[in-house]
Amino acid sequence: MRTRSFRMAAAASTVTLSLVLVGCGSGSGGQDKNKADGPVTLEWWSWDEPKLLQPIVDKFNSTHDDVRLKLVKQTDSAGAAQNVRNVVASGKGVPCLVKNFGEIPGLAGEGLLTDITKELEPHLDKFNKVAPPAVRAGGAYYGIPTGFNPTFFMINRKVYDKYGVDVPKTWDDVIAAGKKLKKHGVQIMNLAGEDPSTLVNLVQQAGGTWYKEQGDTWKVDFLSPESLKAADIVQQLVDNDLVANQTYQDRPALIAYFDSGKMVSLPTQTWQLRNYEINDKKSLGDWQPVDLPQFAGAPFTTPAHLANAGMLVPKGCAHVKEAVEAGVWMLTDKAGIDASYQKDTKQYNWPGAVKDVTPWVDSVVPEKLFGPHKSEARGVILKAFEHAKDSWTVGPNYTGVFAELQDQWAKIVTKKITVKAALQHMQEFTVRDLKSKNINVEG
Repeated sequence: MRTRSFRMAAAASTVTLSLVLVGCGSGSGGQDKNKADGPVTLEWWSWDEPKLLQPIVDKFNSTHDDVRLKLVKQTDSAGAAQNVRNVVASGKGVPCLVKNFGEIPGLAGEGLLTDITKELEPHLDKFNKVAPPAVRAGGAYYGIPTGFNPTFFMINRKVYDKYGVDVPKTWDDVIAAGKKLKKHGVQIMNLAGEDPSTLVNLVQQAGGTWYKEQGDTWKVDFLSPESLKAADIVQQLVDNDLVANQTYQDRPALIAYFDSGKMVSLPTQTWQLRNYEINDKKSLGDWQPVDLPQFAGAPFTTPAHLANAGMLVPKGCAHVKEAVEAGVWMLTDKAGIDASYQKDTKQYNWPGAVKDVTPWVDSVVPEKLFGPHKSEARGVILKAFEHAKDSWTVGPNYTGVFAELQDQWAKIVTKKITVKAALQHMQEFTVRDLKSKNINVEG
């Protein structure tokens, strides 16, 4: 089934992006790697700051004789996406490793990626069990898993204590706490009007998914029991006016609002903590890391699907085996992870693909953000990592579906429609869209 659905979805998955000039790649598609003179050179395209990645490249090159990595800075995600489309279309200058810029099924459907199943499978035992599914599409692997950031809660404990509100253990507790805090002009959480990730994450935490692949047919279900359970939590938060709607598009204003004490609970991940430490002024030291609230009566679970997970191997890479081995080394070998250490921040790149993250957990915990609760962060993060599950399947038209969901979400948080009505709309929209692309669908 691998080819039918994804190839037929190619036209729908293409995103129009501004053209960015691209430098020469490491080789042209179809080149015989056995004819190469000297070490194989692999270009690695990323828009991350070179100071974060170059030490990894240097360490790799100093410890490998037959392969060399060359870091090529991209302007941003959109620029990298267009550059990859350009070189894959031309068959010339194709890099062998690229930071992910989209969901794997859509990119595979465009014909942009190499099936690396044969090369990756011998290395899968080096990854935690949650990481590999994010780089699968149609039964094949199209990227090297970068893994996930564990999700937990951070609360402004000073404000919680001021108003005698208990730390929430369940989502029902969050709603109850929100009602108490509302009396004092304080919002329990923030639901930005452009970002439906809270709903998506709740569906995942409940063990649900909107797509399932069965043979050559996609099953679509936005109204599953898991989705409705998630919808009920969001609906109560919105109906009771318990949440703020600060946009993520104005980052300074958003951080200032979080810092004000007027919004006191944040679902967060390890990569966000340093940013809060740098920008928090009034509330620095007032925050406490706590377990992510759970659905009442359910096993402890944190969502682990990460959009854009995976290091991509584009179609036309001339050295696929070497690219996979280099990517696996960077993401799972202790020497590769240790090479990412930054002296100024005292942090490593988060090793979300490995089985055991304990050697690197302490480095992601800021010195001052959690004040007297700093020592609790390690246990909270490790628990979130160990109980992470990825029930999520991304369909071949998810890019367009997510854009539609964003429109529906904006109406949800402004009380123009209910969450259930939005899910019903998304069910009809998704099925209709898949049928228009001649993809077999049930739903």
